[in-house]
Amino acid sequence: MASICSGSLDGVEYSLRKEKGLVKMAMPTTLALCGLSLLWQREALALSDLLRFVEEGHIPYVNAFERFPEEMKLYGRDKGIFAIESWPSYEDVYRQMIDVATFLDLPRFPAITEDCYLHPNILCRKYLMEVNLPDEMYDFTCQVVKMAGIGEVDFLTFDPIARKGRTVKYDVQAVAVIVTVLKLLFLLDDNVEWSLSAIAETYNEENKEDKPCFDFRKWYQVMKKSFDEKKQKWEEARAKFVWKSKKPLYHSPIDRSVVYKRREMVVNLQKQFSTLVDSIPTAPKNSPSSFQFNWTEEVTGGTCFHGHSLQGILYKKGQSVTTMNSLYWLSTQKFCKSYCKHVTTYEESNFSLTYQFIINLFSFLLRIKTYSLHEEVSLIEKRLFKKKYSTAKTKSSRSRKVRK
Repeated sequence: MASICSGSLDGVEYSLRKEKGLVKMAMPTTLALCGLSLLWQREALALSDLLRFVEEGHIPYVNAFERFPEEMKLYGRDKGIFAIESWPSYEDVYRQMIDVATFLDLPRFPAITEDCYLHPNILCRKYLMEVNLPDEMYDFTCQVVKMAGIGEVDFLTFDPIARKGRTVKYDVQAVAVIVTVLKLLFLLDDNVEWSLSAIAETYNEENKEDKPCFDFRKWYQVMKKSFDEKKQKWEEARAKFVWKSKKPLYHSPIDRSVVYKRREMVVNLQKQFSTLVDSIPTAPKNSPSSFQFNWTEEVTGGTCFHGHSLQGILYKKGQSVTTMNSLYWLSTQKFCKSYCKHVTTYEESNFSLTYQFIINLFSFLLRIKTYSLHEEVSLIEKRLFKKKYSTAKTKSSRSRKVRK
């Protein structure tokens, strides 16, 4: 039996498992289990949304033990389970979702069909609205999804056994499709997108009564301003976040009075300091929302691009419509410096400023690392341009042989 200073039996077991390096049920693992539950129920909530709700305080995570009832004593080794000092990482929770599903030997999950929120077509529409891009781009994202073969039920449905514990990063995959479409339409090489913007600007000036043509430069200016403001607020909120709990953990009942006295003193000092600097009171918490940006005409003052047309960058070729931009560059042409077997690597200096902005924008939106999104774009391109990708890979293999 656990001693009075060691905490609960669960805390002792947790500590022993940690020492042995075994899989344990920690707070990040709990989030992984929640993610699996949402996926099983096919809820309209992606993993990035779940983690953002945690970050915004809508889901108890940091200092979650404060919401425990009084009869649940928490001290000693229990502290190792609930003491959280960092935000959950998308990649970590994603990997733990696979580990938990494999460990529990879960069967094939319910099918991800076209009417499911996690289907790339639906998520693409959602993220196009989120970043204020034209509705007409949706047709292009659907075509990319179809040509890349990533909209099939068997590809999307999670099966821990048959697929060896691999699943699709639904939200990351969807924004990667949008990035690919932006490259198809505008190339994103710090040149073509601005040339097409000049064409759109001229068209809009000469045809003010018609449906406005999408101006990439104007969108970039509007989006960058909103993105910078949103990111600054996010960074400030993170910097001001207080990790110390109002209900501190203590190692034993004997230490309880000492810990609470110290905590009371810290709180009093914080109140006095706030009074001296005349700090602004904390803003009330907003209700959870799937959208982080609001692009209604009333809010943006006419800078909503949802209804804009792509006619300025498209032209008819026989019975079909094609893009004015006929070029494309593969992300997979940027191989690791060590010439290892990685598909690609992401170093900002290797890519155009426009591409960097797009990657940073969507990475912030999902709260993921930039290289994760870049790699997902590379995987989409690998499926979309199999022949071109094989050529690039062959050239890289030859260069490695020469270096050897």
